Amino acid sequence: MSLAYLAQEAVETTNTVKGYGAIGFGLAAIGPGIGIGILVGKAMESMARQPEMAGQIRTTMFLGIAFTEALALIGLVAGFIF
Repeated sequence: MSLAYLAQEAVETTNTVKGYGAIGFGLAAIGPGIGIGILVGKAMESMARQPEMAGQIRTTMFLGIAFTEALALIGLVAGFIF
């Protein structure tokens, strides 16, 4: 096999794999998106039930959002690595 042939095969394989990385990140972003939606909805529901706890619930909600968003960033990094 010639070196030019191997280089051409590597270029074609790289172009095909790039599309799969975008699909993988899209799928990885679905989970955190659903998780944040559920988290915020339940926090709003609990604030409506106990308004005096709104400050503490809001703080806990933001911590949960940060941890859930970290999953999306891990999915982004995994898309670049693989």
